[in-house]
Amino acid sequence: MRDVYIINPTAGKQDSSANLIEQIKLYYGNDAKIIITEGVGDAKIKAEKEAKTGDEVRIFACGGDGTCFEVLNGIVGYENASLGVIPIGSANDFLKFFGKNSKKDFLDIEKQKYGKLVPVDLIKAGEYYCLNQCCAGMDAMVADDMKIFKRLPLVNGPTAYNLAIVKTLLRKLGIKAKLIIDNDKEKEGRFLFAVCANAPAYGGGYMSAPNSNPFDGVLNWLSVDVISRLRILKFLPLYKAGKHENLDICSVGECQTFEIITEKPIPVSLDGEILHTKNIKCEIVKKAIKFVVPENILTN
Repeated sequence: MRDVYIINPTAGKQDSSANLIEQIKLYYGNDAKIIITEGVGDAKIKAEKEAKTGDEVRIFACGGDGTCFEVLNGIVGYENASLGVIPIGSANDFLKFFGKNSKKDFLDIEKQKYGKLVPVDLIKAGEYYCLNQCCAGMDAMVADDMKIFKRLPLVNGPTAYNLAIVKTLLRKLGIKAKLIIDNDKEKEGRFLFAVCANAPAYGGGYMSAPNSNPFDGVLNWLSVDVISRLRILKFLPLYKAGKHENLDICSVGECQTFEIITEKPIPVSLDGEILHTKNIKCEIVKKAIKFVVPENILTN
């Protein structure tokens, strides 16, 4: 088994690659391969190249959600390759499933070195794969704007998300869409949010799908009706805490497929990566990839 660390030096607010490389060499010596990415899309290319060798390899995405998304889409389908995450980015929302204090365990190179492999579900969204969530509406607009605010000094991931929310509130709210659940149930209207989730949190910690579990073989969907700006301000704290599901404006459920159809292209967020489309169909791929869980972290 080989271990490869693909490091995005632009992840987070400062370049932490030197310290990370030092930690990797401390526990591996020269037994781990270290790759520094050189731009957008490079992590996917490098990860696929390592997976194509055919030998058993654990590839650690060292960065944020974007780095993880690229590495995942580079290695999915290669049964010899497993995915690990070293969370040096600003969000790393998927890891919140493992607990509020799990980040320190995922940052611990020694625990990662002796971590176990567990098969997790994925979302297939069009031609892409997501580990965490696919969403459209206000949240996708926020994710698009969030990239601008993250470039500002002293602004971390959660703060950038909140600033992007303020900007989005100044626009016309919601998306006009048809939602198709499991190919037969339909909902049509104007929605503030439409979310398909494989894990509970996104946007720096908003618990949009508090009961979602990447090991249970189902996806969780959510739609939120458009409401007034005043009510949104009251709604968002509940949404962040995962206490929104029983509200009259929310519809939730489990599914195998979840499709969003609109008349015009809208931003859709796939684990924070944005594409513009009029139609996105999400479907679960059960136990699609082996995920590295650090030593001492228990899973259901």
